[in-house]
Amino acid sequence: MLKQRTGLTPNLLCRIALMMSLEEGALGNIPLPNEDGSEFNAYTLTGDNTDLFLSLLRYVEDNIDEPLENKVLLDRMRGHIHRGVGAMSVRFKMPTDIIGYISN
Repeated sequence: MLKQRTGLTPNLLCRIALMMSLEEGALGNIPLPNEDGSEFNAYTLTGDNTDLFLSLLRYVEDNIDEPLENKVLLDRMRGHIHRGVGAMSVRFKMPTDIIGYISN
């Protein structure tokens, strides 16, 4: 649906969704989404910027006293993408909506 509305690839949409959700802060007690649906390779999502995305995720999600294990961190990434896609589905009804968001 978002691909049709925006004309962007799922990979770009997931990157934007991740960043939108990270802006909202930690997931807290929000339940993680099920693993049904589209599957993607993490490197395809993050490319050469894997360390940057993981650092941002750790900055938002890590507790200073108890750093998160990689498995938990990747689950949180999935949760952030899910939350971001939900926000995008409400905000982005046409290609110009995403341009307005990115330019702010």
